[in-house]
Amino acid sequence: MKKGIHPEYKEVKVILSDGSEVVTRSTMKTKDGVYKAEVDSKNHPFYIGSQKMMSAAGRVEQFNRRFGKKAAKK
Repeated sequence: MKKGIHPEYKEVKVILSDGSEVVTRSTMKTKDGVYKAEVDSKNHPFYIGSQKMMSAAGRVEQFNRRFGKKAAKK
């Protein structure tokens, strides 16, 4: 490896939103080697199942109501 072109690879303590800690290695620049994660798999809507899903048919229907052609008056 060439010297002086690679970022420093060091241990980082990651503190998850529930208070648990994980020690890993990273090139992330942190103060005092600690990273506090605000979002993780225990509180992100995608992982906990509270994410609002909308079917594709519902999206098409919503689009047509909003931008679709108006019915011609006779």
